[in-house]
Amino acid sequence: QVQLVESGGGSVQAGGSLRLSCAASGWTYTGGCMAWFRQAPGKEREGVATIYTRTGSTAYVDSVKDRFTISQDNANTTAYLQMNSLKPEDTAVYYCAAASVVAGASQCFFAVQKHRPGIFNAWGQGTLVTVSS
Repeated sequence: QVQLVESGGGSVQAGGSLRLSCAASGWTYTGGCMAWFRQAPGKEREGVATIYTRTGSTAYVDSVKDRFTISQDNANTTAYLQMNSLKPEDTAVYYCAAASVVAGASQCFFAVQKHRPGIFNAWGQGTLVTVSS
């Protein structure tokens, strides 16, 4: 059984940084992708960033580009989200997600950038990030 466990959330002032981790057990995503979504209070869940595990290719939504960086460890079992220059509007519960089999990197990119999480078949429990002004 696949399990995703996030860690690293917390409270930070605007302009600060946090690093989220997502540890996957029960599965190694050598041909899929891992991603981060977030959901702010009263809003829909939205994609943030994704990484295609086979090549390490990444994609981001415009609102976090140049501030957030998604990466993975060499074993493709842990994904990270380095968040810099945080803004109050980044406040949300952040969810790690994994898709075990995808047609290619473009499918991962589309799912995150268009906020269509249907390809992701495993989810973490979420970790809260609060950014104060």
